[in-house]
Amino acid sequence: MWRPTKYGEEDFAAFKEAMEASSVEAVAIHAVYLINCASKDRDLRMKSQASLAHALRIGDAIGAAGVVLHPGAQKGEPLGPSMKRAGKTIAAALEDSDHCPLLLEQTAGHKGLLGRDFDQTAELIELAGSGKRLGLCLDSCHMFVQGYDITDQEHLTKVIDEADEKVGIDRLGCIHVNDAAAPLGSHLDRHANIGKGEMGRKGLAAFLSEPRFEGLPATLETPGPEKKGSSKKEVTEARKLRREGLKRRQA
Repeated sequence: MWRPTKYGEEDFAAFKEAMEASSVEAVAIHAVYLINCASKDRDLRMKSQASLAHALRIGDAIGAAGVVLHPGAQKGEPLGPSMKRAGKTIAAALEDSDHCPLLLEQTAGHKGLLGRDFDQTAELIELAGSGKRLGLCLDSCHMFVQGYDITDQEHLTKVIDEADEKVGIDRLGCIHVNDAAAPLGSHLDRHANIGKGEMGRKGLAAFLSEPRFEGLPATLETPGPEKKGSSKKEVTEARKLRREGLKRRQA
């Protein structure tokens, strides 16, 4: 739905109070999936801009670590103009909000989706003005099906080195932790439960223990054991895999 939820100061105060009383240290907002900042359709682009700005203003109010955004899709249009439209729309949404970071999520690499690699993400950031609020969100499943082998320390280090060189590791604002239900380089966005997919336990242990991810918010987006979303058991399992990965790195 495009209609925004109307939150007030009482809602924001209650949210902050609940956060302070919980063990949750950070929250990230995911922009609605209807958004297409690259659309040639002006009406859709304006709706996307308004929705994104609304999410960023909520992020301002609750102190979110960022708003995660799928940058957009070409929908059969040429890449260059699509990238420019996306950059302009993102810049306008940032202008209409205050300080909440906007984190561009790298997509699974399917043809026509923007943000399919670090070069495109770097270009989108430049087209949107290169401001400090512009950042990056890395999804383990998306990276794997894009063709980045991130299942061992050596390969992962090279991939994150590339991210640092092209985008800047200082722009990395959060990570999404998912196993992949599709093979390496397949470009199929199919999430799997922790340790149950193509990356496996060892691969996710390597990803979760990457030193440059230390202190970043991490979100699970798995189907869950009962297909109802990620479970507490999976959170515990992810923490266990991180500890296993850290031990391997120290060995």
